[in-house]
Amino acid sequence: MRQELITWSDVDKIIDHLVPQFDIEFNAMVVITRGGIIPGGLLAEALNITAIFTASVDFPAEMETEKNMSSRFMVWPKFIQFPDNNQLSGKAVLVVDDVWGSGRTITAVKNRVASANGMPYTCVLHFNPYRSLFGTLRPNYFAAITDAHIVYPWEIDRGTNKIILQNQ
Repeated sequence: MRQELITWSDVDKIIDHLVPQFDIEFNAMVVITRGGIIPGGLLAEALNITAIFTASVDFPAEMETEKNMSSRFMVWPKFIQFPDNNQLSGKAVLVVDDVWGSGRTITAVKNRVASANGMPYTCVLHFNPYRSLFGTLRPNYFAAITDAHIVYPWEIDRGTNKIILQNQ
């Protein structure tokens, strides 16, 4: 699979491309951990959204060991963290992630917002229609279509083991 490294400058351009697309005022934002945290923060600042919540979703992997690998896409999501329904009910909610690959995570979050009587709108930086499991369904807002595996600047290896100590 082709891989594409995105720089911080690219991220700035992507956000600048997304902001004019928003045609409504959002009352809240749900960012999907971990990939949606940084794009969500940037968009919240640009759109002046102050009610920001996180959704942490896991798709159990037990099904992957079965003979039929496609069955792993049939498992129900496990919501590790999600805002209370009353924080979303009756509100226009922007659901943000970095990329729509299979679409499972953002679609699960979108449906959970809708079940809380919120009005969800999905937003990603990159949309990969070639991997999507949802046919013609697409994000409400996206900056680019890709077939590549995107590596964002916040995904580059970091941590104390990467620090070069001076005077060694």
